[in-house]
Amino acid sequence: MTGTESSGVGIKVWSDYVCPFCMLAEGPLHEATRDLDVEIEWMPFELRPHPAPTLRPEDEYLPEIWARSVYPMARRMNVDITLPTVSPQPYTRLAFEGYQYAADHGKAAAYTPRVLRAFFQENRDIGQLDVLIGIASELGLDEGGFAEALTAGTYTGTHQEALRTAEAYRISVVPTLVIGERHRIEGVPTAAQIRKAVLDAQAEQAVARGAACGIDGC
Repeated sequence: MTGTESSGVGIKVWSDYVCPFCMLAEGPLHEATRDLDVEIEWMPFELRPHPAPTLRPEDEYLPEIWARSVYPMARRMNVDITLPTVSPQPYTRLAFEGYQYAADHGKAAAYTPRVLRAFFQENRDIGQLDVLIGIASELGLDEGGFAEALTAGTYTGTHQEALRTAEAYRISVVPTLVIGERHRIEGVPTAAQIRKAVLDAQAEQAVARGAACGIDGC
């Protein structure tokens, strides 16, 4: 489960909305943790921030990587995912600022999976404000407030601070999971890998609490 209890193991998941492997990582993450006390936090990482050019599905690179890696993995995992035809691929800064709005209004856990589905299952241009407003409305967020916040850049600073957190953790690929204090998994993990890391982190937290109690007499 995903909880807010202070004793839960923290899992930070760095992703980008145009990364198919980030969508594929969602299933193992939830399978591994559904009965564990964890706090999952989605973290932004822009693979190609503006003004770097984004990829085009009609060029050779994307169809080749999808044929070689994405589609075979998706078939093994039974995940419905398709190379979007949006060209060039959208920048994701605006969608990430939308995530910060969603997080402020209690919809962080639902927002990231919904944006990933919009791009990889519905072929929607998630770089467009109207598309993001539609997603926000589906999640029960206030359309007007969401649109105003993204238009005004209300969450630009928050997003930039989150990107600085990625730099501090030396994130260079997505998905990257950091579980507890020291367990790091890059790429699409198996549920077993995640579960072992969470259980190890739980044990480490228990030892640390025991040591603290020994010092403080709790």
